[in-house]
Amino acid sequence: MDLATILLTAFALSLDCFAVALAAGIPGGRGRLRAAARIALAFGAFQAAMPVLGWLAGESVIAYISGIDHWIAFSLLVLVGARMIREGAVGEERSLSLDTGSLLVLSVATSIDALAVGVSFAFLGTGILLPSLVIGLLTFAVSFLGAVLGGAASERWGRAMDILGGLVLIGIGIRILVEHLAG
Repeated sequence: MDLATILLTAFALSLDCFAVALAAGIPGGRGRLRAAARIALAFGAFQAAMPVLGWLAGESVIAYISGIDHWIAFSLLVLVGARMIREGAVGEERSLSLDTGSLLVLSVATSIDALAVGVSFAFLGTGILLPSLVIGLLTFAVSFLGAVLGGAASERWGRAMDILGGLVLIGIGIRILVEHLAG
């Protein structure tokens, strides 16, 4: 597989992570870059690891979870999105970064497609090391940018960004569900 194809695949996989990082919106001040890096590292690590797992597992894992993977991603994104909407609506103070549990849930939910990509790489006889590294690094960069840009918007619009971010997560979950049910 050529580098251009790997880069396009990595970019496509990173878009959900960008949207989620943007929705997380790290407010300015002390610890902003560290919190953005934490989100980006989690998303990048999961996006790099899932293709490897898919590549190693091959057809057996995908056959087992393909019937429910879209429901898992949908449920996780809706739960976290609803929590963000509630926090924005009642004006709860958010921490500088997502708590570890929420970050792990979002990392898994946004990387399920990367698992399927890993399986397809195995079927194509493509090596996995370079694609996995490119996917992880590009996702890190895109997610970091999303968290920082979302933070600037959060500083300006505060609670409305929490509500919008929750709606974005729910929208991504619905899109995943509809795409899988229609396909």
